Amino acid sequence: MYQRIGVVGLGYVGLTLAAVLARKGYEVYGVDSQPAVLESLRRGRLHLYEPGVEETLASCLGRTLFVDESLPADLDAVVLCVSTPVQGPAHAPNLDNLAAAAAEVARACGPETLVVVRSTVPVGTSRKVVLPPLLAAWGRARLVMAPERTIQGQALRELVDLPQVVGGLDERSLAAGADLFGGFASRVVPVSSLEAAELVKLANNCHTDLIYSFGNELALIAEQHGLDPLEVIGAANLHYPRPDLSKPGYVGGGCLSKDPYLMISSAGYRLPFLVGAARQLNEFLPVHVARRVVELIRQERGVTAGARLAVLGWAYKGWPPTDDMRGTPIEAMMPVFREAGLVVLGHDPMVTDDVIRRYGGEPTSLDKAFSDADAVLVVNDHPDYRAIEISALLGESRPRVVYDSWRILDEQTLVAAGIRYAGIGYLPGGFARELSGVAG
Repeated sequence: MYQRIGVVGLGYVGLTLAAVLARKGYEVYGVDSQPAVLESLRRGRLHLYEPGVEETLASCLGRTLFVDESLPADLDAVVLCVSTPVQGPAHAPNLDNLAAAAAEVARACGPETLVVVRSTVPVGTSRKVVLPPLLAAWGRARLVMAPERTIQGQALRELVDLPQVVGGLDERSLAAGADLFGGFASRVVPVSSLEAAELVKLANNCHTDLIYSFGNELALIAEQHGLDPLEVIGAANLHYPRPDLSKPGYVGGGCLSKDPYLMISSAGYRLPFLVGAARQLNEFLPVHVARRVVELIRQERGVTAGARLAVLGWAYKGWPPTDDMRGTPIEAMMPVFREAGLVVLGHDPMVTDDVIRRYGGEPTSLDKAFSDADAVLVVNDHPDYRAIEISALLGESRPRVVYDSWRILDEQTLVAAGIRYAGIGYLPGGFARELSGVAG
């Protein structure tokens, strides 16, 4: 029976898992290497946004949930949830955090402690990076890989409802891992090895990146021919018994912008035929959109220098709402806007003014975005943006261009007000012909 559980790394993955375990009555010890994170949590304040976690912290902190800079002894299990970033032009995996966490577990715990790798890693990492320090310290180990697969905004529910995949070093490890996750999850899916579990996570996220990229490629092709990609995709999907095509959109976040490179690292050759190409296309899309926005402003004003562009949505996605800036489209867009001399105004219901300024924007309100800017770019589909009543926001001073990436605004009202309207792959009113000579 597992009662005392350590969680190493209190980011999105670790903190949500710690919250679920603490709510279930486990004695949870969360540790993190960042003093600011620990200080914030000790005060009952979250350093990230995830519905339900703040309430759990308020009810469980000091009772079933404890935070500290190091692990206590006599833990029944330790779950490693540290970041595994990619770095440099080659996007090479950096596993230093995981190696350090494994060394800390080897120092603080013993061979009866179940060690769980929860971080997303290249195939083979659990055996090659985590296992050696455990064996060096203990002579034997119980080790499992159990990948995290939740979506931000619904993590607490999905941790319980989603099947938990568990792969073990051996049968004893697998049984222990299934016992631990079966204590809170509705279903456990055992797989044959650590490596199989590692590849499950990469398969899920890379497949998502790939299917989104196909929708984006269709949009780019539709744009070249003056077609509406949503019309094409809608007609292709309607009552057709094959898998639905995805609508175009930005693909970011901490997982989808990183995990394809972990898959590439696992492949044994530099660039998998599909995964690498899909990632390149999805990374190109924000740059392409930024160039289109600049050109539309140039057509309307003659020059772009000094034009004011209001960007709505700075977090990488709008639904479920998040404040996560990892993989945000605006990061790739800002160099294009700076080169064009645009003044960028920023609004996001979830992102603080300080973060908007850090990325090069000047915070603004929603109403001023439609009255003080020459153009408006909607980057994410937060519910506040879906609920916009355009007629209530338009006065005598209004933008000349609205680029609605998710096609959530009232196009007819905007066009009737004399505003140029466009979206990803959608340039109506002859826009495609006008822009056909623009490099993109």
